[in-house]
Amino acid sequence: MKLTAPILAATLALAGVAEAQSPTFFRIGTGSAGGTYFPIGGTIANGISAPPGARPCDQGGQCGVPGLIAIAQSTTASVFNNAAVQNGELEAGLAAADVTRSMYLGEGKFEGKPHPKLRIVANLFPEDLHLVMPKGAKIGSLADLAGKRVGIAQAGSGTQVAVLEMLEGWGITRDDIDEAELNNSQSAERLADGQLDAYFYAAGWPVAAMVQLASTKGMDLHSFSDEDLAKINEIIPAYIPSKIPAGVYEGIDYEVKTPAVSALLVVSSDLDDELVYGITKALWNDNTRNLLDNGHAKGKQITADTALDGIAALGVPLHPGAERFYKEAGLLK
Repeated sequence: MKLTAPILAATLALAGVAEAQSPTFFRIGTGSAGGTYFPIGGTIANGISAPPGARPCDQGGQCGVPGLIAIAQSTTASVFNNAAVQNGELEAGLAAADVTRSMYLGEGKFEGKPHPKLRIVANLFPEDLHLVMPKGAKIGSLADLAGKRVGIAQAGSGTQVAVLEMLEGWGITRDDIDEAELNNSQSAERLADGQLDAYFYAAGWPVAAMVQLASTKGMDLHSFSDEDLAKINEIIPAYIPSKIPAGVYEGIDYEVKTPAVSALLVVSSDLDDELVYGITKALWNDNTRNLLDNGHAKGKQITADTALDGIAALGVPLHPGAERFYKEAGLLK
């Protein structure tokens, strides 16, 4: 069939619209559903998305990257996310700063296995280490965990890597404890059932599974001494002294001194600069700000003003697209 000029023009225009609105899928690795990475990752995915055909931002629609459909995926967290970003199985992931540095450089547990494609988009929020125990239980130091049934978090998590390093500082190895490799929700359930004496989990408070545990069976959190916090900082410099305020969890009416590490949004160096620029810009627009402020409590601590905190000293590069945004925004010289 021969197309007349008007029909041909209309056909080409429709083809152009279809091409312009082809969706780009963007997978973000998070953590377990009972933790903090998963809800925060979901909020970020919502903020940076603007699916084809969606209402424009100025008409009450989504204000993300045009055509982008971001999806938060539940994973085993930091180690898995970074490896998947390196291998192209995920476009982005949330990961702890200490693990990201070690994996990028191929140091420590990852000696000889560098992950050179890792790039940072932003520092997000502090992840406080929770050492959870049954209500009324106390320990003097990590050395007291010898011979106990202890949850050390999932294999593939940054928490497990850090906790095993910390325990070694007090002469504790896997052989000295009855270890359990479980996610946060599973650990909380085992503790409530009397099958664990303690478990570790690093996350931004409040942690959903712990909120439930505290309000049902009850729990206590170990508050580290200043000397122990300094020792942990020497062992893992990325873990700095922090505090969980009293009242965050029901029945925890005391301030908890504990080490914390920054959570990062990480992408691959293979991602297009323009795409990452758009994602970074969308992450810090007013719409995403509103989503963060009205979602998980930790969202309020995710700000553009703290997006570059500690990044220069970490030794892992910013993605060029993110770097361009921060320079244009006056946040990076």
